[in-house]
Amino acid sequence: MHVGKVGGEEMDFVANRQNEKIYVQVSYILASESAIEREFGVYALVRDNWPKYAVSMDELDMSRDGIKHRNIIEFLLADDWD
Repeated sequence: MHVGKVGGEEMDFVANRQNEKIYVQVSYILASESAIEREFGVYALVRDNWPKYAVSMDELDMSRDGIKHRNIIEFLLADDWD
């Protein structure tokens, strides 16, 4: 796992396992449109099809444009990421 850089923007985590990869952006809460744009916007620069997640303490699912939003507790306790 490492911090990613794409187009001058920083991505919180890039996790690799064998031939798999996931991208993860983390925010405490997505309370404003600017916070949502900051966490989801970096993915516009990623040109592959590996899973992309935004995780926060929010319980409302804010998934959009193929980016999956998950509650951070559920994300960390999940057996699999879907």
